[in-house]
Amino acid sequence: MRNPRRRAAESPRPPLPSAAGRRPPAASPGRSVTGTGLASRSNPGESAARGRRAEPAGKPERLHKLLANSGVGSRREMEELIAAGRILVNGEAARVGQTVGPGDRVKVNGKLVQLRFSDRLPRVILYHKPEGEIVSRNDPDHRPTVFTSLPRMAAGRWVAVGRLDFNTSGLLLLTTSGDLANRLMHPRYRLLREYAVRVLGELPDDARQRLLDGIELEDGLARFASFQEAGGEGANRWYRVSLFEGRNREVRRMFEAVGVVVSRLMRVRYGPFLLPPGLKRGQVCELPEAEVRKLLAEFGMTVPAGGHPPRRPRES
Repeated sequence: MRNPRRRAAESPRPPLPSAAGRRPPAASPGRSVTGTGLASRSNPGESAARGRRAEPAGKPERLHKLLANSGVGSRREMEELIAAGRILVNGEAARVGQTVGPGDRVKVNGKLVQLRFSDRLPRVILYHKPEGEIVSRNDPDHRPTVFTSLPRMAAGRWVAVGRLDFNTSGLLLLTTSGDLANRLMHPRYRLLREYAVRVLGELPDDARQRLLDGIELEDGLARFASFQEAGGEGANRWYRVSLFEGRNREVRRMFEAVGVVVSRLMRVRYGPFLLPPGLKRGQVCELPEAEVRKLLAEFGMTVPAGGHPPRRPRES
């Protein structure tokens, strides 16, 4: 049986958007590209040195927020676990609204959690997801997951910003901050998602207008913010579409509603980030600290005065 990632890598790449956005530099061969980013390049030696510095102790914070920022789950999920008595602080059941500090030991469902305090800068990566991977840690069908392809961490975990379905490829943002992930997904920020779409056959003009005016789906009205032709030959036609939300299989369902089958779908933009042209399928590119600080400021979050994100452990 052929590897689905290899099969995806062999297929032609769809056209990328020409819209201005932040692009990380081209990735070098290999799975992970760290220390590179959207606005500037970091010296690999300097990045390694920064990663070895002692991290700040951290100030006391509310437990549910701290656990969310540590990648354990959303704030709401943490509040529910606290109310259910499934979170312990120093051996005692946690209270809703409780604050904890660096010296406290926190267990979630009996497992000790490494906490990530706000004065530690979060990490943000761009991952080029191939077809044939699921954006979930738990899958009853045991399909390949994106999380096995990401940089490993000694503490915390990666939180996906939205999802791409099993057969969709392209740009996936991930961060170690649950708070930042929630803001990047929140509807009030109206972050544009742009896709390259390949369909079978011609798309009539009236169908295109319906997609722009709005299609009534089972979960509400959906419409594209933009719709452009992007070439193609034979029975295949490419389009570039964008929208300001990310409902489950929304793009595919919209085309299906006008009688058109999507044969390939690739996300090429999420908010200010474009899929880097040199980032191959299965590779990641990490934002440098300056860009992470800028991103936090743009979303109204506290920007740590110091402290560096922990780097992944050296591979043996």
